Amino acid sequence: MIDPLLVVLAGVVVVALATAIGPRFNVAGPLVLLAVGAGVSLLPFVPPFAVDPEIILVGVLPPLLYSAAVQLPAIEFRRDFAPIAGLSVVLVVISSVLLGLFFWAVIPGLGLALAIALGAILSPTDAVATSIAKRLGISPRVVTMLEGESLLNDATALVLLRTAVAAVASGFAFGDAVADFAWAVAVALVLGAVIGWVNLRVRERLANPAANTALSFTIPFIAYLPTEHLGGSGLVAAVVAGIVTGQGAARRFTPEQRISDRLNWRTVELVLEGGVFLVFGLELKDIVGANLREHEGLWHGTWLALSALGIVLIVRGLWVAGLIWVQGRRSRHHQRSQDRIEGAQDRLDRFEAVYRETPAHFGVRGADPVRTERRIGWMRTRIARTMADLDYYRDTPLGARHGTVIVWAGMRGVVTLAAAQTLPANTPQRPLLIFVAFLVALFSLVLQGLTLAAVVRSVGLAGTGGEGPTREEQRALDAELRQAASDALGAGTLRRRDGAAFPPELLERAGARIVQPPDEDASTRVRDFLELRLASIEAMRRRLHDAGRDGRYSTAALRHALAELDADQLSLELRIDDGEDE
Repeated sequence: MIDPLLVVLAGVVVVALATAIGPRFNVAGPLVLLAVGAGVSLLPFVPPFAVDPEIILVGVLPPLLYSAAVQLPAIEFRRDFAPIAGLSVVLVVISSVLLGLFFWAVIPGLGLALAIALGAILSPTDAVATSIAKRLGISPRVVTMLEGESLLNDATALVLLRTAVAAVASGFAFGDAVADFAWAVAVALVLGAVIGWVNLRVRERLANPAANTALSFTIPFIAYLPTEHLGGSGLVAAVVAGIVTGQGAARRFTPEQRISDRLNWRTVELVLEGGVFLVFGLELKDIVGANLREHEGLWHGTWLALSALGIVLIVRGLWVAGLIWVQGRRSRHHQRSQDRIEGAQDRLDRFEAVYRETPAHFGVRGADPVRTERRIGWMRTRIARTMADLDYYRDTPLGARHGTVIVWAGMRGVVTLAAAQTLPANTPQRPLLIFVAFLVALFSLVLQGLTLAAVVRSVGLAGTGGEGPTREEQRALDAELRQAASDALGAGTLRRRDGAAFPPELLERAGARIVQPPDEDASTRVRDFLELRLASIEAMRRRLHDAGRDGRYSTAALRHALAELDADQLSLELRIDDGEDE
């Protein structure tokens, strides 16, 4: 018998190599892993391979979805939340029901609830399309919509799958199914948000880096288990906890924590996602064998899969066509909205000017000036955010070409395969259902994955965007951060790490050199300058947080700037600590 540890080690090596080598030959890594797994399963000395569905459901999906949620681009996601929600919730439900009706009609003996369960398995799209789209350089707005959809529709489909499987056991009733679905989502939203918030609060106080990393690995499961115990969807809770954690990390975590989390969760996502494809390839021989025995060939499952893929593409095309039409109508009203916001900005400017001269004229005598200033600042932030949103919609319109890419990029992948393997072992016609799910994912990855680049080029969208922030945007943000450091220097608000003030003569000599390396001519002076630069990074980080609130910069630009500040801080702290040890 082969040592299980050896199998796991070999699997990790294969996943890493396939992920690195596949793109060089313009072949998606998941396809390589499927082929490797299927090839290994055909070797005569390899025994039948099967994975307990509970391992996939509890051990793989929570951290996989959490990892994707942590990296969600918050600003762009907020701006396009309505179309993303339509794609990831409404479209998934419609596709699942239509597919369920189709399977119910053409597969003898398959109940409606189980048919809808199979429809839910086939409905969610995969994030592999997002990585392909980024490499092709298409519009960041399209990439964000694909990214948000692939995250949220996983949760929707898995909640629907859970509800349908429960209905198989207890009998299908529409009202009960809707109530179960709503309860599962509501409980997950509340618990996921609470656990994400507690995670931020606890980990910002946990100084030990190793302990902090260990704790981060437990969060998806801490969100999953109690939510499932209360009848909610643990997977949705893991997603919500990931979103809350990802958005709070910039303010709550240290640079070491952010860098560690980013690398750790990318690694976890790589291994788990690749492992699912590899495992499915290893199980393929038995699945094919069962279908050959029960259906006297593979044509039955093949035509079901092709029909299902056609249905989801047609339904997706119709939905996206409606989405583009609605977005086009909204864009025609943006100019009027911009005029109203500019009018509100002018009125606020006049109010603030008169208020500062004669506050009693506005009936605010005796009012808390701090609260009034805070309210004015809040209104300015809201106006700035709305103006930035309108500029975003104006500069990145959605048209028929973008809709074509969104439709064709909706390929199935890891969640479809993983969800199919969570079907209980006593499910009627389980080998057929899993085989159909496998073929839909395979046909989708091959057909859409290998032709997406050609489709993007044919509609003229190749190279119209980029994977990171533009150079102009990054320069503008860098200039704003440097100005924040200069303002803090002039105001004398910078402090050492121990809270002590800097000598006035040092602040006077620093000037514009605060963001430049000092001449290392004397160790004490060098250490003081390094401490001053370290303090200036905190001022820059506060300005970066404010810039993220008003929406003037993209998430990519904000994350790039934060990563640079984190790297600078770690470098400075290392140089200061090394100097103190000498």
